[in-house]
Parts: sequence; C-alpha cells; structure tokens
Amino acid sequence: MDIVKNAKIEWLRLKWFFIAASVLLAVAGGASLLGPGLNLGIDFTGGTLVYVKFKETPDIERVRGILSTAELEAEGVTRFDDPSKNQLQIRLARVANEEQEDLNEGSRQVSLALKEAFDGEASADRVDLNNTTAFVLTGCFRNVLEGRDCGQEVSEPLMAELAEVADPNPAQLARRVIDYRTANGGIVQSEAQFDEMKLPENIVTTLKDHFYLGSFSVLSVESVGPKVGRELQQKASYAILFSLVGIVGYIWIRFKGVAYGLAAIVALFHDVFITLGFFSLFSKEISLTVVAALLTVVGYSINDTIVVFDRIRENLRLMRRADFASVINTSINQTLNRTILTSGMTFLAVMALYLMGGQVLNGFSFALAVGVLVGTYSSVAIASPIVHWWQLLRDRRQARAL
Repeated sequence: MDIVKNAKIEWLRLKWFFIAASVLLAVAGGASLLGPGLNLGIDFTGGTLVYVKFKETPDIERVRGILSTAELEAEGVTRFDDPSKNQLQIRLARVANEEQEDLNEGSRQVSLALKEAFDGEASADRVDLNNTTAFVLTGCFRNVLEGRDCGQEVSEPLMAELAEVADPNPAQLARRVIDYRTANGGIVQSEAQFDEMKLPENIVTTLKDHFYLGSFSVLSVESVGPKVGRELQQKASYAILFSLVGIVGYIWIRFKGVAYGLAAIVALFHDVFITLGFFSLFSKEISLTVVAALLTVVGYSINDTIVVFDRIRENLRLMRRADFASVINTSINQTLNRTILTSGMTFLAVMALYLMGGQVLNGFSFALAVGVLVGTYSSVAIASPIVHWWQLLRDRRQARAL
C-alpha cells in the first residue's frame, strides 16, 4: 500500500526545523524534571497505596481532613479510574525503617479512620460486611449452622469443624458472599442484594443482624519498603542503560561505522529523555510497568532506525554517483510508506489501550503512545542528520589531509 506515492521530500533541508523542535521539547521536559521532577511510584520510593471505593461520590477534601486528624501522613488523595466508580487512591508516606515498622499498619489506620468518620454509630456492635474477610464469615456461618451465636468463640480448630459440616458448607457460603461483593465492584449497596447471593434463610438473617453495610470498601493495598524501592530504582536504571549500550554496540558492529553507532545512541537518549519529560510535564506516575514501556520504546525506535540505516547502506552501492545527502533523502523516502503503516497502526493500537485500558495501564500505554511518535520521528529527524553530519566532518578532514 502506497500512502505517499513517489515521495521526493528533502528531509535534510528540514533538519534545523527538526532540531529546533527537539530542543524545544527537551528544554520544556528538562525544566519540568529540574522543577517538580518525576512522579515516582511506590515501586521506587517505598510507601503504601490504599485503593478505596465509596458508596457515594467521595469528598476528597473531607477524606484528607479525616486522615490529617488521625495524624496519618497522606502524601496524596486522588480520584482513581472512572470518576463514576467513586474510587480514591490514598498514598501514605514511605516507611522510615522497614525493619521496625509494619508495612500494613498504614492501611489499617486508614481503614479505622474512615470507619470512625463514616460509619461510627453502625460499627459499634456489628461487623462491616464490605470490609470483612472470608475467614471471619466462615467462622460466623459455622457457628450459626451448628446452633451457636455468630460471634461466639469455639476452641476446635477451624478446618476440623469445616470438615464435619458437609452441607451447607460455611466456607462455600462465605466465598459466595465475597465473590458477589467482588463482582459488584467491591461493595454491597443494600440488604436487598442478600437475596441475590442465594444463601440459606438463617444465613441471610445472620447477615442482617450481625453485619452492616459500610460506606466504603478497601479494594486493595500496595506496600513497598524503602530498601526494596531503592533497589528497584537502581535496577530499573541499569536495565535502561544496559539496553542502550547493547543496542548501540550492535549497530556499531552491524553497520561498521562510528557514525551509525553515534546516531543511534543520540536518537535513543533523545527518545527516552523526551518521553520522561512528557511524564514530568503531565505528572504521570513512573512505575515498573512504565520502565517496561520505556524499554519497549527503545526497541521499537531502534528497529525503525535500522530500517532506514539499512536502506542507506544499500543505496550507497546503487547510487555511487549521488552525493551522500541525496542517498539519505532517497532512503528515507523509500521507507516512508513502511514507517507510516507500521508506526500508524502501532499508535492506533496503543491509543485504544490508553483510552480504554483503564487506570492500571494508563502509564504504560501513555509511555508507548509518546514513545512510538518520538521514536519514529527521531529515526528521520535525528539519526539520519547525525550520520550526514559525521560524513561531512570526515570528508572535510580527508580534504585537509590532502
């Protein structure tokens, strides 16, 4: 498919425009990096992320006030995923000494503070069904099925008791409640939903008498200690650095020229730096999945650069009488349709992932979307002009030697 037929664009004449655009992006990104800096996730900084879903639209300022009153160092309280889902992400400060601190203590304190503020009266003598565990439900259901009170303590080991109760099995009933809660976004809205769980009548009565439906549910908790965070940050930096060095080494050997290796390394650093600049400008979080995306961008960019370089090498043999600038322009024009098709289709797929992939894949798809554009651009606008500049420099040196 020929999208652009008989392209005869003088790419090298546009090099100063391309350089100006790259410098502008680099300066803007660099200023942001030196100012606010990168928004590193807990993978690299350490700390705790608590994801909370509310029945009603949460008041962020009220939640911040609740955490502040409870003396919890919340570095950020932000909306998570689609606003209609009523979900918040609470980021707690990193743990100072993971050998002395319980990494899960922060999430427990958040849950207690929110429970006191939102469900203070209801939580006095009943259990929150939206935040209880299958273990607690199993123990309660076991007691009820054997004629005891829901909260009564028994001395027999739990698993032995479960084995004696064949039908209905309290563990299966508890799992049915948990699965229903999960399928409905992590929260049970009303007691009318108990009938949809298909539970025995005495179990439904127990849920109504001994449990209450809390105003929120803690969906998940992520905790990383500071030592692990520093190690991950160091390893991520090494992964990107080693991949760049390995790729440049391959280019150097493959094309047997300093110019190609130099052009490749400048283009790759250009791609990674500008992509990171976009992350800083838009305050996007840097996580391990984003590092994986950056490595993918590096590979994608160098693949496109190799296609252009390989065509230049072929045309150097076919166009012996043409000057080097004409060879480069012709090579880029000959690969232009391939570049538009591959990069265009990849970009559309990545944009679909960014728009519909949800909050979890947001950073990953954002890095790929920016990286595909910047990587394709650098193969034409950065790498090829550098090869041309190096060739001109070498020709001048040879002329002076004569």
